[in-house]
Amino acid sequence: MLIFVLTFLAVYLAAHLLAYWGVHPLLAGHPWLTRLSWAWILLMVVAPILLRLLEQAGHETTARLLAWVAYCWMGLLFFAFSLTVVLAAWELIVWGLARLLPAVPALSAAGRVSAGLILVAALIAGVYGLFEARDIRVETVPLVTDKLPASCQRLRIVQVSDLHLGLLLREAALTPVIARLRELQPDLLVVTGDMVDAQINHLEGLSELWQQLNPPLGKYAVLGNHEVYAGLGQSLDFLRAAGFTVLRNASLVAGEALNLVGVDDPTVGSPVAEGVLLATVRSERYTILLKHRPEIDPASQGRFDLQLSGHAHRGQLFPFNLLTGLRFPLQNGLSFLPGHGILYASRGTGTWGPPMRLGSPPEITVFDLAPAKR
Repeated sequence: MLIFVLTFLAVYLAAHLLAYWGVHPLLAGHPWLTRLSWAWILLMVVAPILLRLLEQAGHETTARLLAWVAYCWMGLLFFAFSLTVVLAAWELIVWGLARLLPAVPALSAAGRVSAGLILVAALIAGVYGLFEARDIRVETVPLVTDKLPASCQRLRIVQVSDLHLGLLLREAALTPVIARLRELQPDLLVVTGDMVDAQINHLEGLSELWQQLNPPLGKYAVLGNHEVYAGLGQSLDFLRAAGFTVLRNASLVAGEALNLVGVDDPTVGSPVAEGVLLATVRSERYTILLKHRPEIDPASQGRFDLQLSGHAHRGQLFPFNLLTGLRFPLQNGLSFLPGHGILYASRGTGTWGPPMRLGSPPEITVFDLAPAKR
């Protein structure tokens, strides 16, 4: 744990230093503003740890206020850092050209103008990101299968993922989600992990909101990595109090035509042979695999009809999606798998870290499953 904390502090400080280099021309001639900037940087670097200590000590309100400031700042820093990386790359190219081709005119872009543009662009992106994070989209995915009886006109399966309820996201974030779910009238509701965040304390009342939803085929959830970070026991207690059946490397039959199979996230430490688990269900039923991470186990290939996942948030903040895409190439919506089966990776319904989104609006996903025409 100590190594993780020290690594985080070092990386976060380095990101601050690079962003500071990008905007520091604006501070020229203002020594008091420079000193204030350094004091703010040091406070923000340690703020994620400080707010956790405040929460553990029972100072919930102070911790929440600091969390809003610190995580909004984290989002602004990410945008400024990303723009400064582009500027730094350009300056390296200019520096290299000046040494290889001295006759070429200097093309440096660093200065007060670029610093001002970085600052303004980061602020615009941050403000917009706060609004986009609250613009929940309903993504409707129609699916046809010959595994439903002809008498069944439609089965509506609704997916919620990565809400990250905790210190930042509470009643104000969950209430519109519940309202939208009630409007959608799902036959079956699933949560594909990270319902709660690492800071799970003080969630009184949220389980009661979930109890307002009682789809005819039930509510089901699987564990994500943040359920582990929050404490597995209290995460399970919250999910069960909210009325969810937690599928932990298990399967069941929902209604007459659906197999539901759910697996734990690897961080839980309860590995399962997915292929073996899927082999135990009856293949004439439509099989849905609930799995937090949008990854395909080769042993599972061809053994399910639809895998529902989340985890990656499609990067949450552009251009971070370019990095998450390297780790999770199937992070974005619908992917048709070779041979048989479909994977759907949700962008997530909440936010993690900065309460912002850019280029990856939150979603509730509706799968309308209809029988194939015979």
